[in-house]
Amino acid sequence: MAKMNSIQLAAPLKVEGGAPITEIEIMKPTAGALRGLQLAMLQAQDVNQLAKLLPRITVPALTSDQVWELDPADLAAIANRVSLFFMTRDQLAMIQIEHSPS
Repeated sequence: MAKMNSIQLAAPLKVEGGAPITEIEIMKPTAGALRGLQLAMLQAQDVNQLAKLLPRITVPALTSDQVWELDPADLAAIANRVSLFFMTRDQLAMIQIEHSPS
């Protein structure tokens, strides 16, 4: 099962006829979820590439319209989390070492 990451939205998304979305889970994408996307652009946090990917890897599944309605701070937080999925374990370990308190 894919590891999931939770993001609390600073600006909840409105849902027609339902409770607003205040939190989303982001699943690590599989190769299939990346189909048709440009990896270099996705790693560069290109908004258009993210808008195609997020409906495939979020719970609840965001619609493309909801992705375009995200607050910029929320989109940046999500993009940063997605970027971590493209790092190796060694790269992630280096980040943790660099950011650990001395």
